[in-house]
Amino acid sequence: MSVLIIREQARDNEIKKAGEDYDNYIKLTIDIEKEVIALGGEFHADAEEELLRTGSKQKDIWGGGLNLETGEIETNAIINIRPRQNNPSNEIIDSKVRERFINIARNFLKNYVK
Repeated sequence: MSVLIIREQARDNEIKKAGEDYDNYIKLTIDIEKEVIALGGEFHADAEEELLRTGSKQKDIWGGGLNLETGEIETNAIINIRPRQNNPSNEIIDSKVRERFINIARNFLKNYVK
């Protein structure tokens, strides 16, 4: 499945397409500065690459996912491991960055989250 870049609220057809790779789960890769979301893809790195091609900066790109069964947003991705940015974990540790990630995801995916 290819990565979908969205800059506004997600539509049902986009969610359906983004959910093709994993049952009931969509990978989210978000540029928290530009407020752009890349939906889907097999790996967060694929979506990160697409965002970088559109002018995003790597330091602003964070990964997570949306559990379609529970409506919960997750902030766990390999691309989040950044020792130079004080994030040595898969989880987004910085509460401001995590909150920004979640708020952007909620805004774009409001029909699919709790």
